[in-house]
Amino acid sequence: MTGEQKLDKQLGQVTERLTKIFEGRLVSVVLYGSAVWGEYDGDYSDLNILCVLRAVTPRELRDAEPVCRWWREQGNPAPLLMSEDEVRTSTECFPIEFHDMRERRRILAGADVIAGLAIDDSSYRAQIEYQLRSKLIRLRQKAAGLLSENDLLRRLMADSVSTFCVLMRHALRLSGSDTRSNRREIVDEAERRFHIDPKPFLQLISLREGKIKPADIDAVPTLETYMAQIGAVIEKVDTVTTRG
Repeated sequence: MTGEQKLDKQLGQVTERLTKIFEGRLVSVVLYGSAVWGEYDGDYSDLNILCVLRAVTPRELRDAEPVCRWWREQGNPAPLLMSEDEVRTSTECFPIEFHDMRERRRILAGADVIAGLAIDDSSYRAQIEYQLRSKLIRLRQKAAGLLSENDLLRRLMADSVSTFCVLMRHALRLSGSDTRSNRREIVDEAERRFHIDPKPFLQLISLREGKIKPADIDAVPTLETYMAQIGAVIEKVDTVTTRG
């Protein structure tokens, strides 16, 4: 079985379980994230599922428990449960996620609730900065306990680079750049637009793709450069704020 066939099998299984559990209460099942952006790495990536229901009450949570537990056992986050009304009214809170879903998604069951969605961008810049800053702080927090563990430090950075590429894509969009979908294209555009050093990002992407070995990355110096470049992107996003 190829990787694509295995992926389709997993998606078919989770869709079948959600459809059976919720029956007439199910509105839509949507795949989003790296799997629809062509950036799915089996050893690093998750399969992200949005399950839209007529309503989300304790009954729905109770009914969802078996499939959520099973999906987590497959190495994925539990399906995200939202009501139709929440999808319509929460775009101001989650503009990053909804922009990504509107641009790339795969409808696994039900209606396409994203296609005609009006996204409120009033908090878009603030969310980008918040996510960049909070992810960087979290990276430093975790790295502080791993500086003598090179393999774990490399894994930590490789785990994080996909998220930072997504956030850089949105920082580029905010700055007026055309959207880039490929991680390497995002890094190249960020080098041109934000004048960052692309090397740590490209090394970590290559590690995720199996194109280089962990030993090819000097962990601590790479971390230092990596964090500095993320900080530079944050400064650019903050500049957009001061300009209104």
